[in-house]
Amino acid sequence: MQVRVQQDAFDAGAELNGFASARTDIGAVVSFTGVVRDTDGSLQAMQIEHYPGMTEKAISGIAREAMDRWSLADVLVIHRYGSLAPGAPIMMVATAAAHRAAAFEAADFLMDYLKSRAPFWKKELTDQGADWVAAKDADEDALKRW
Repeated sequence: MQVRVQQDAFDAGAELNGFASARTDIGAVVSFTGVVRDTDGSLQAMQIEHYPGMTEKAISGIAREAMDRWSLADVLVIHRYGSLAPGAPIMMVATAAAHRAAAFEAADFLMDYLKSRAPFWKKELTDQGADWVAAKDADEDALKRW
């Protein structure tokens, strides 16, 4: 299991190629990479803040829960912080399991958690100024299925 909270960009393809590459006991690897979205063309940057130590501990806890719940062989979670431009990779989740259903479900679970519960604070910097990103009801509702 690997959890990284970092400012530097990452190469999702290289990360995926290295993830679980030496494992012969898995039948499925699922990955998801989230990017900074600009819905109306005014986003200049997404500013992401966190508390070092606390954030890694919280994400590691949920990654361990996913590993146990779905009997995963491995998990990778990368989440960036700092000032990110539209289109930049913001996070990546990868899961490895004996079977695809477990890998897909665990990845979905982790993404829902990262979206709504991971201790990050996001501020959108736009042409009109800066606004903190509020939690969305849909993100909270997504957690109810787990």
